[in-house]
Amino acid sequence: MINLNGELQAVTSPLFSVQNRGFLYGDAVFETLRYSQNQLHFWEDHYFRLMAAMRVFRMNIPMAFTPEFLEQECLRVVEAQSTAAPSWRIRLSVFRNDGGVYLPASRDVSYVIEAKPLNSEKYNSKETYTVELFKDYYVQKSMLSNLKSNNKALNVIGSIFMQEQGFDNGILVNDDKEVVEFLNGNLFVVDAGVLRTPPLSAGCLDGIMRKQLIRLAKKHGITCLEEKISPFDIQQVQEVFMTNSISGIQPVSSYRRTAYQNTIALQLLRALNESVSSSQGN
Repeated sequence: MINLNGELQAVTSPLFSVQNRGFLYGDAVFETLRYSQNQLHFWEDHYFRLMAAMRVFRMNIPMAFTPEFLEQECLRVVEAQSTAAPSWRIRLSVFRNDGGVYLPASRDVSYVIEAKPLNSEKYNSKETYTVELFKDYYVQKSMLSNLKSNNKALNVIGSIFMQEQGFDNGILVNDDKEVVEFLNGNLFVVDAGVLRTPPLSAGCLDGIMRKQLIRLAKKHGITCLEEKISPFDIQQVQEVFMTNSISGIQPVSSYRRTAYQNTIALQLLRALNESVSSSQGN
């Protein structure tokens, strides 16, 4: 079941017309979040990022779009599923209504929410995870790159390339050849015990899990710096890991001829699971 503008529908029924602006022009923004232990993880952060994206896209934000309303709309989708699962991957998409070409006929919006089952209640990681640099196309250093929108051609092309080459993920760079992020998450490295991650000005996604990791590192006495990282740096550090709202933290096992440790990554992964468990019911 999906939730289209507050109406629960079976996914087998047609949902959109061929004039849907998210399909035609990428005129849509979205959030991907995880539900488990009777809660939407880091919902407040997801909500405010969604509102920021809608403002940048100059969408009319309905008065009904309060944090409480959209949270309940997401929960309704989970409750309507016919099968049980330890956790769920939820995608909340907001798209501008049909009409117009590049210039929309209206700034009003609709929303759709879907849920897909996940196998584990807690965040966990794979033991082996290999990556490579993706250099065919570059990330732009702009505010649009910090948002989650339907404009994801770079991520799609890069993901296909990495699958063809036998890698689990790809590292993206910007026009200045600075490391930006992974194809589907933010990037962190550990260098001499210090956590480093590219700044938002490099063009990376303003990731929800990125924000949580910076908070957790500070709480556990780990220095975290937002600073430029070069492709050369990636081969000189002790740890590299990816973060996103579904996987949590995924350590990289190797990049080219460099093999990595995962001590701090796994320490933060345990802390992340503990923080989610302790917030249950709050």
